[in-house]
Amino acid sequence: MANERPRVLIVGAGFGGLYAAQTLRNTSVDVLLIDRHNFHTFTPLLYQVATSGLDPSGIAYPVRSIFRRAKNVEFLLGQVQSIDFDNRHVVVQTNTQTLYEQYDFLIVAAGSVTNTFNIDGLEQFSFGLKDLSDAVVLRNHILKLFERAAWTPDADKKKALTTLVVVGGGPTGLETAGALFELYNNVLRQEYAGLNSTKTRVILIEAMDHLLDPYPQYLRDSALAQLRSLGVEVVLNEQVEAVTKDHVRLKSGTTISTYTLVWAAGVKASSVAQLIDVPLQRGGRVPIHPTTEVIGRNNVYVIGDMAYLEATDGRPYPMLIPVAKQQGMLAARNILRRTKGWKQQGFHYIDRGIMATIGRSRAVAWLYYRITLTGYLAWIAWLILHLIWLMGFRNRLSVFINWVWNYITYDRSVRIILEHKPYAPDQEPDPQNEKPVAL
Repeated sequence: MANERPRVLIVGAGFGGLYAAQTLRNTSVDVLLIDRHNFHTFTPLLYQVATSGLDPSGIAYPVRSIFRRAKNVEFLLGQVQSIDFDNRHVVVQTNTQTLYEQYDFLIVAAGSVTNTFNIDGLEQFSFGLKDLSDAVVLRNHILKLFERAAWTPDADKKKALTTLVVVGGGPTGLETAGALFELYNNVLRQEYAGLNSTKTRVILIEAMDHLLDPYPQYLRDSALAQLRSLGVEVVLNEQVEAVTKDHVRLKSGTTISTYTLVWAAGVKASSVAQLIDVPLQRGGRVPIHPTTEVIGRNNVYVIGDMAYLEATDGRPYPMLIPVAKQQGMLAARNILRRTKGWKQQGFHYIDRGIMATIGRSRAVAWLYYRITLTGYLAWIAWLILHLIWLMGFRNRLSVFINWVWNYITYDRSVRIILEHKPYAPDQEPDPQNEKPVAL
């Protein structure tokens, strides 16, 4: 290549790609970061956007602002279409043209997408929480349902409109179910006089006989008790068989009338993994060496949710943000080591624990797998750590102010229906008609 400095292309500005780029900033390589969005999203708080607790801008940060002072990092807004490994270039489609971007080293960190497991109707009639558009679409949908329910004379229809189902007993499922119930109990119930005679139901469905599978039994039991004390109905040992516009059918034969199913029960690697053109592992993940370099692909690194690497216990590393961060930094350091002729290092995951919030003053935390916290203390720990992890002082301040306001007033201030076209009160609610909005 004509450029004397090695060129590193990073696909994806999620946690893995972002930390890789930050590790390479102001070093002896040139970096091009490619993403289909011009912002980085703090995905652990997506459920709060979906439940009107936070404004979308509070958990998003412009990529160009992050690297404003990094002279060796450029950003390209576009979608990767293909990769030519022989000629070492990536084909990127922008809004106006097709670009062929050369690389010496390639880091692919395109993340994951919702896994619907081929359940009948799930992809068409459910809501995911993988990106900011998903969160805003779900927020619009929920607010529209309550607007419609307030003016619906049919009691059964009113009940279906105000029944919200969440599937998945992991942190995302618990957090979403708890936040949905608090949105109704603390805000919507006070504002919709037409719903005083209707009891909103939030139902959490989990296929196993417990919640929070990686957690110790004590915290699982505590999470279950806290959810039920909040008012969420928890259904264990049950699976979704089919989904339609107005009901969910479970494998036991039970039918739940609802227009809202939030799917938080599984993810799979992004379809970008198929562009690597190697045999994929379970969940569509790309097998990598401990150095994070792809097995069978020189100078190509895959990190985060897309990567398949087994730990010492024989199980693959989980699709978690801390794993993506640490793999991103390692991939970047290994590229720098290669430019200096040094030996690459292997991946050693530093796990600081796991936590999940359930609602106001309700949470569970397992810190460093030694310290267990429940209730108010776990909730405070969750708040502090998420503020620290959030990127940008403005975002931290905005989120903190919103949290304080919500705590004092029991209010959710971001209750606007933001769509390209006005809401029609007589329109039949249908998830497939929900469209992503401009953020």
